[in-house]
Amino acid sequence: MEKTAIITGASRGIGRACAMTLASHFDCIVINSFHNKAALEETRQLIQNTGTKCLAFPGDIGDYAFVRKMMDEVLKTCPPVDLLVNNAGISHVGLLSDMTIEQWNQIINTNLTSVFNCSNRIVPHMVHNQSGHIINISSMWGLNGASCEVAYSATKGGINAFTQGLAKELAPSHVRVNALACGAIQTEMNACFSEKELSALCDEIPACRLGTPEEVAQMVLHVYESPFYLTGEIIKIDGGYL
Repeated sequence: MEKTAIITGASRGIGRACAMTLASHFDCIVINSFHNKAALEETRQLIQNTGTKCLAFPGDIGDYAFVRKMMDEVLKTCPPVDLLVNNAGISHVGLLSDMTIEQWNQIINTNLTSVFNCSNRIVPHMVHNQSGHIINISSMWGLNGASCEVAYSATKGGINAFTQGLAKELAPSHVRVNALACGAIQTEMNACFSEKELSALCDEIPACRLGTPEEVAQMVLHVYESPFYLTGEIIKIDGGYL
């Protein structure tokens, strides 16, 4: 049976790597990004070149009205959606006392509310099909909060609790929910750090380096293909950091 995978935040980094990895395992790939339409189109072209159908939806995944419109279109035009990868996310580095309410709301909407928005719209479809898997891209800082990344840590901790709660809710309907708690991954999210700071971080990681988006993508596929009994898990992929 034909199947579709949806990946949010897929214009670059982990999202693009997931979309490219999953393209050879699904009949249709649906991708989304808000801030980089050109890179999103580039991702779409790369997937199309593999022979897999790809639909791109530029827009704010933290906006429920946009997500509702996007999901309605996907469910009309694509095969059954069997995988949702909630990957869209932004970071904020700085003291909590220096953070504005606008910055707080932005990171909450982008990182956490987006997970609700997409899951809320796709869960009824998966429950109806008695099949499906939601994989949330979280962070090790959701397990052990980081100084100067309080808001980011809070969103990822929220994703972890969301994952565990929804997994219990959906297991009787044969729908799984898991999360990957990523460590330091080599993406543009780390562009705010200097080479010296990144080198010091690598010294603290037992694996002695940053992870790659492709490694996270491989893990997404591995979890997707894992036995049904694996659900409600927060799986670390952090080079042994925590």
